[in-house]
Amino acid sequence: MTRVLAAGDRFVLPGLLAAALRERVDGLEIAELALDWPDTPFGPVAEVVEASGTEDAIIDALQGVRVCVTQMAPITARVLEACPDLAFVAVGRGGPVNVNLDAATKHGVAVSSAPGRNATATAEHTIALMLAAMRRIPQVHGDLAAGTWRGDYYRYDSVGLELEGRTVGLIGYGAIGNRVARIAGGFGARVVVHDPYVDPALLAGIAEPLGLPELLAQSDVLSLHARLTPDTRGMIGAAQIAAMPAGSVLVNCARGALVDYDVVCDALDAGHLFAAAFDVYPEEPIPAASRLLRTDGIVMTPHLAGASRETAHNAARITAEETARFLAGEPLLHCQNPDVFG
Repeated sequence: MTRVLAAGDRFVLPGLLAAALRERVDGLEIAELALDWPDTPFGPVAEVVEASGTEDAIIDALQGVRVCVTQMAPITARVLEACPDLAFVAVGRGGPVNVNLDAATKHGVAVSSAPGRNATATAEHTIALMLAAMRRIPQVHGDLAAGTWRGDYYRYDSVGLELEGRTVGLIGYGAIGNRVARIAGGFGARVVVHDPYVDPALLAGIAEPLGLPELLAQSDVLSLHARLTPDTRGMIGAAQIAAMPAGSVLVNCARGALVDYDVVCDALDAGHLFAAAFDVYPEEPIPAASRLLRTDGIVMTPHLAGASRETAHNAARITAEETARFLAGEPLLHCQNPDVFG
């Protein structure tokens, strides 16, 4: 009987992982381990990042275990060295940043991930932030809850903006960007995309491809969906925001390091940007002294765009399907270190 560890947390519950495994694979001996995230923030553990739990706890739980299904458990070089029976790690995240891939490959441990698990949740959250920023929903709710009826927001120079008829520019057109494009198009927006890696055929009937300068100049709403790489780090700075139309809106649910947030605050203070909406930040949690907390026109959520019950179930399903393929000797769909198979 194959021994499996379902190392979940308070979002992707161990019970969800175990149930998904039992639905797809017979003859498993499944142990469950509950990690403390998100009640205790994730962070670096030894050489891996964004992990929850300790190496010692994972080592103890992995003794005699062949398969580990997890979202946040730290699979470090030390863990891999101490767990010789481990052969496969299925990570329920878009990328296995909590796994030392080089060490896993060295020890012959295959690693897979769960891309797209939160694509719908993040796309819907992106649209929600667009609408909230364009119509100032959080601000007027806060005023109303405090007893102030903001009738002055009906003045022409204060009213919000509609999405229909506006140009929405997307930087990045992966699983999330594609969904945002289709939803925005459903609102009646014109959608334009900058993504040097996208097949133009995938845009047909949904969006128009543009170079970055043209996209910036035409986007009433700019939404970021690019991966963070050395080339994209800080890609939206003073020159890019100045190139956007006056009164435009910036939305970022991708990675905080894509944007110079001080420049955004300057543009809001100057009135060049109408509003901005963010789910991700250069430093999380946001420092108490950050300008983001005192600049008008910003809508913020605490990095939870991808947090939905469906996302948790998707993570459990995808990792269970990968586990079934691994145990059946079938090719993995989302293997992150294919060299392990020689």
